[in-house]
Amino acid sequence: MDLNYRTNYKLIKNEIIQLIRNAIDEDLQGYGDITSKYIIPDSSISSAYIICKEKEGAVLCGIDIVKYVLEEINLSISFNKNKNDGDFLKYKEMVCNISGPTKDLLAAERTCLNFLQHLSGVATITSKFSKITSKYNIKIADTRKTKPGLRKIEKYAVFCGGGYNHRFGLFDGILIKDNHIIAAGGIKNAIEKVRPHIPHQLKIEIEVKNLNELKEAINSKADIIMLDNMSPKVMSEAVKKIRKSLPDCIIEASGNVSLETVEEICKTGVDIISCGFITHSAKAIDFSMEFT
Repeated sequence: MDLNYRTNYKLIKNEIIQLIRNAIDEDLQGYGDITSKYIIPDSSISSAYIICKEKEGAVLCGIDIVKYVLEEINLSISFNKNKNDGDFLKYKEMVCNISGPTKDLLAAERTCLNFLQHLSGVATITSKFSKITSKYNIKIADTRKTKPGLRKIEKYAVFCGGGYNHRFGLFDGILIKDNHIIAAGGIKNAIEKVRPHIPHQLKIEIEVKNLNELKEAINSKADIIMLDNMSPKVMSEAVKKIRKSLPDCIIEASGNVSLETVEEICKTGVDIISCGFITHSAKAIDFSMEFT
């Protein structure tokens, strides 16, 4: 979990190439665009551009994936981007220019737009949350509530929207949740079982739902405490207790986080707010490929 700094990064083509190929194959199935096959001559060349049609504007994410899709369809397609991931787009603002064989542009169109509209949706809603939390010097973070197979690019979209990435999966972070606690026989037992087996630089995070569980987490000296589904009043009390007993402990809030509730959560004094909504419920942004 990145709590101290933001590291710029890009989606590397080789890391997501199979995802891109699967998306293309989903549409073409090795047969190609049978509609264009009988309508468009092989010699036809076209130019096009992609514009944002979201009237309120949007945060762009996925423009490099558009390039990678086009390269997979036909390396001869010319692609020039006018905007970068993370840029804010106004209504009808152009994000790229494309030219090449007409059939190939048509074959790539929907796959390009599907990536753009979903990832820009994640980046845009994350940006709305971030504008609120940043006023309180609190970070908004994603969760593992992502669409199967899309976690890498959705977490990248969160970054483009000004958010932070929580652990990528079960393999790279210790987060003891309610079912772990039940299975282990309590918070104390769960922490004591895991602590001897992890590297010294890895933090132990524990989820608590009430003040009784919080007391046990504090006594067990958890490194990070997640306050899950607590009311703002109880959460404020919990924050005070943690600050007093474990001043170096990172405090995370989670559960029922929305644009309507996030500011009230910020006022409790937590360090980070994790939110599944930004990935699992982001509204798609309207983009269109227009032929000239």
